[in-house]
Order: sequence, then C-alpha cells, then structure tokens
Amino acid sequence: MSSDVKSATKSPKLHAALAQAGFASRRKAEALIAEGKVTVNGEKAHIGQRINPETDQVKVDGKLVPLQTAQPYVILLNKPVGIISTTQDELGRQTVVEYLHQEVAKTNPELARILETLRLYPVGRLDLESAGLMIMTNDGTLTQKYTHPSFESLKTYEVVIEGRPSFRALNHLERGVRLKEGYTAPAEVNVVQTGDQESTIEITIHEGRHQQVRRMCERVGYPVIHLTRTKMGEYSLDDLDEQSYKLVQPASDGVA
Repeated sequence: MSSDVKSATKSPKLHAALAQAGFASRRKAEALIAEGKVTVNGEKAHIGQRINPETDQVKVDGKLVPLQTAQPYVILLNKPVGIISTTQDELGRQTVVEYLHQEVAKTNPELARILETLRLYPVGRLDLESAGLMIMTNDGTLTQKYTHPSFESLKTYEVVIEGRPSFRALNHLERGVRLKEGYTAPAEVNVVQTGDQESTIEITIHEGRHQQVRRMCERVGYPVIHLTRTKMGEYSLDDLDEQSYKLVQPASDGVA
C-alpha cells in the first residue's frame, strides 16, 4: 500500500468519518459542514477537511460526535404502513427508529438496552403508505453502499395496482418511464397475478427517486393500491421469517 493511501486511510475526510460513525449520510454530513454546523477541535470545519478520528474532537451543533463507532449493527425491519422512515418527525408521527425500539423491547430486552446506546439510521426510505423491508444500521459504509447511485443496489417491490396492466404499460415500465426529473432507468418487471379489479406485479430497480415506483405506475395509467418492498441487495423480507425485525449483524453476540 502506498504512503498516500495509508495516509488517507488513517486520516479520512470529515464527511466520510461522520458517515462511517453512523451520524449521517455523506451527503447530509457535507451539508452540515457547508452550513457551518461542524467544528473540529473548536474550529469551524470545511468541505474536504481530513481528520484523525482517534485524536480529533468533532462536534455538530456543539454536541460531541463519537467517531470511533463500536461494533456495527445491522437489523432488518418489516415496516408497516403508517410508520415514517426517518429518525424524527416534526408532526409527531411514529418513526422507524421508535417502532424498532418498541418491537425489540417486546422480545429482547438485552438487545433493546444495546440499541439505546447506538445511533441507528434507516437505509433508504419508504413512504408513509408503503410497507416492507428496511435496513437499520449504525454502519455508514453499509449505508453508502445501499444509497449511493454509483453502487446501483437493487431493490424489489411487490406492487398491487388498479386494473389489469396492458402489455404496452408493462413494456413501458421495463424500458423506463418519463418523470418530471427525466427518464427512469430500465426496470425488471414480472407479473405475479392479474384481475379485472386489481393486479400484482413485481418491479426491481436500482434508483432511489422520491416515491419512484408509485410514480412510475401512475405514469403508465395504473395507480398503486399497496406497495411492499421485498428485497434490498442481498437481504429479503423472507429473511425475517414473518417476524417484525431480525438482527443480522453481529451474527452471534449473545443478544440475537
């Protein structure tokens, strides 16, 4: 390994260190730095700044951020409709973080106590009316893997739509649909079942635009009745064995 690579590994960029610590995504961390909300050793931070996580003191809005995250935790969660997929909500609606703590407390008090000490974040989002698989973690690298467009991480959705989709509409979904911000990338579409009143299709995409699958279906003339995310990368809703959550990392530490 070259000396330059060794130096970059030991002294990561500030926004990357914040993401790795599970504080925020890299994009959000950069925004916080640009807004002047981040300090390093008492001095206002700047974009591109490198730090030493072992010795530098980083604060966001005056609060110390522990950059040396202990053990990464990864939890799969089956989000119900009506739960908002953010860490907090100004309208007082229940968040996925609150829902996860509630579900874990019912079955595993020891794990619940551990999670209270961690800053867990949802990887990606599902809108309020959608359900299904979410990944909850304090691992910034994993978050980056599943959310940054360059990784093209696959996500699969089971979608109940109004009516019976035409061949033309299905082909349109597969080729790419024109939304207000431009065409979507090609998708994989499979028909699960059809009926005169409603049908079920499966859509796999690698993008993550706001309410993308709903908007794609509406654009081709078939509004969504219900939407469930069933897969994210190597993880599947089936991995939960019909439970509300499952600890997948660490695999075995006495709390699973």
